[in-house]
Order: sequence, then C-alpha cells, then structure tokens
Amino acid sequence: MFYYKYKNKYLCSLEYGYGYNKIDSIPSNLNELYFLYKSDRKRSKRSYALSNGSDLYNKEENLDILKLKDYGGDVPDEMLNIISRRRVKAVNTDYDNYEECFSMKENTKKTINILALGDVGSTLLTGVRLLGRNSVKSIGIFDRNSNKIKRWEYEMNQVSFPFDFSSMPQVHGIEKEHLFDCDMFVFCASKEVPPVGNENIDVRMVQFEENSKLVREYAHMAAERKFKGIFAVVSDPVDLLCKEVLKEGRSVLVPEQIKGYGLGVMNARAAYYAKKYKRYSSYLTEGRAYGPHGKGLVIANSIVDYDDCISRELTRLTVKANLEVRRTGFKPYVAPALSSGAISIICTIEGKWHYSSNYIGGVFMGVKNRNMPSGLEIEKLHMPEELFDRIEKTYEELLKLSR
Repeated sequence: MFYYKYKNKYLCSLEYGYGYNKIDSIPSNLNELYFLYKSDRKRSKRSYALSNGSDLYNKEENLDILKLKDYGGDVPDEMLNIISRRRVKAVNTDYDNYEECFSMKENTKKTINILALGDVGSTLLTGVRLLGRNSVKSIGIFDRNSNKIKRWEYEMNQVSFPFDFSSMPQVHGIEKEHLFDCDMFVFCASKEVPPVGNENIDVRMVQFEENSKLVREYAHMAAERKFKGIFAVVSDPVDLLCKEVLKEGRSVLVPEQIKGYGLGVMNARAAYYAKKYKRYSSYLTEGRAYGPHGKGLVIANSIVDYDDCISRELTRLTVKANLEVRRTGFKPYVAPALSSGAISIICTIEGKWHYSSNYIGGVFMGVKNRNMPSGLEIEKLHMPEELFDRIEKTYEELLKLSR
C-alpha cells in the first residue's frame, strides 16, 4: 500500500506514481481516508464507500460487488479499522475531476425539491413532510399546473402537530428554474399511465417511451446547472429512466448522484404476503429484494436458508400485487409513493439502509444500500449461487434494455 498527502487529506493506493506528496504511513487516529483506483468511467462510479477489505482489489465494477468475499491481500490493521468504520472513500481517478471527491459530508438536514404533484408526487410529498422533521430542512414543489402548487402549499402547511407548529419541514412553491437549487431533486413526472382495465400489459414499459423524454429534459437542466445533489427518479420504470438521466447529464452528473426509487414497495409487498402466509414468513427477518419494480424482480425468501421454489412463488405474488389493487378499480400508487418514495428518500438522507436502484457496472439496479458520508454502500452478502444466478439474469436483461 502506498500513502500520500494532498493538502490536509490522506490518500492511499495499491498503485505507485500519483503526483502527490508520498508519506510512509497514515496517522493511527485518522478519521477519513481516500483510496485511489482506476476503472473505466463508462462502466463505473466516480466514488463509493469501502465496506470490506476485498473492495481494495476490485479490478472492475460488476455484479460481484454484491458478494462478501475473502480478500487475498495483506491489508494493514489500521486500514481494516477505518474501513470497518466506513470512513474510506474509494475515488476513481479515471474521472478528470476526481479530486472533487476528497471530502466527506456528514448527514445534515437537506432541502428537497419535488417535480410534479399528481397522484404519486402529492402522496410522496405528504409522506416526506410527515417523516422529515429530523432530516428535511424544506420542501420545494413545482408542477406545470400552478393551481396544484398553490393547493399543496396550502394543504401541507396546514398539517401540524397540535402544539408543535414548526417541527415539520415547510413546503413552498418554486419556479421551474429553481428546481435544482436543492440537495435532492425528486422526479415524479409521468406522461403515460395506462388506465385501470389494461392489466395484460407491462405498465412500466408503456410508460418508458414518454417518461424518458420528460426525464431527459430535466437531466439536461441538471447538467446545465452543474447540480451536485441527488437526482431521485420515482417515475416508472425507474431503472431505465436513471440510465437516461446519466446519458443526458454524463458531462456533469456522475453515476452515484442518480438513484431510482421503485424497489421499496416490492419489499413491502413481499412482507405483506410473508405476514399473510406462514410459508413465506422467513422473509420478514431474512429476506431480500433485488432488481426492478416489476418484471425481472428477484425476491429471496431467506439469505440464511434460501429456498428457490418458495422465493419464486413469493416473487410472483409480489409482482402481481399491484394487479390486485387495479381489480378494485383504483390505480396502485399510494404504497409505491410511500414505501418506494417517501420512506426510502428519508432513509437515504438519514444514511439508513433502504432499497433503491443504484449504478452497478453500466446498469441501474435495485439493491439494499445506504448513503454514508464516505459514499454509497451496497450491501455485501455470502450469496447462495441459485440466488446470484437469478440476480445475474435480471442484471443482463437490464443491461440489454439500457443500451
């Protein structure tokens, strides 16, 4: 391991030759460290949080990052200690502006701006206001219909605890040009939502063609404004729309800035059936969800005692759960807006584990993850091979669709 110092920051790398001041070792009480590596920027993030010694030896970014592996190298104890505290940020030097990553931002209250106040956007707004007292500073709202802005500004700011009038974040209308004056931009716009009665089609893919045009417009705007916050995609299909955001904003936006919020509700739906039927109850304590919000979803009944048959049954129930709501004559938007949207967004800001889609080697895919001061951490597990094979198949399908 080679160590360097840059200004007041300590750096390390397995490679020699960086033009920084070379030092023999790092202080024993170090609170943050930056690990330099080089990987093709077209298929890898600019930075992420190291969570295991094996991360030091990743040659390329791929689905193997989901696996908890033994590392073959000789990692110094002081390095393992700071990795265990999630205070090492991996920085990809294939990016021209990688030195921008030499900082760690602690979790503080964030400003959120929400685009579009339809069924999903307004429900998500309600959830964020109710849940955001400890993590959200303020919420800006914009819709092309100005009366919707006025209505929800009135409604939300008249929601209050009886004698604690300032505990929830204030909601205020904003102009379109100020949408990216925030820490997190939430894209809830949707042009095409198939009506109730069209149950035999893949709703997500019907939405993709029109929603991709919309999301590219705002990705371009984010790039123009050199947006540094999180671009959160809630509209369907989140995984593919995230890739569109990256394509459009690639000159400015980096992969780890973009997150898709669709898997949270699939986790909640799997839990619903796990509570309802004892056969699936292991999911409540040992289960996991991977992949998109719809076709390609992978539900694992247990990561301790994986059963492929039970897992596939639970996956089918979970994928079809929205159809049960549509059969009642209503569009299934409340659970997605809250479980995938509001709750997962609050968890993101607070650095808590949640489900969302993140960039993995050219694909945005839903996994359990959290946002730490050192960057994005994706959960690693001792992965059953049958389960990994299912996840890999979904990954390959997403790769084909997002090219």
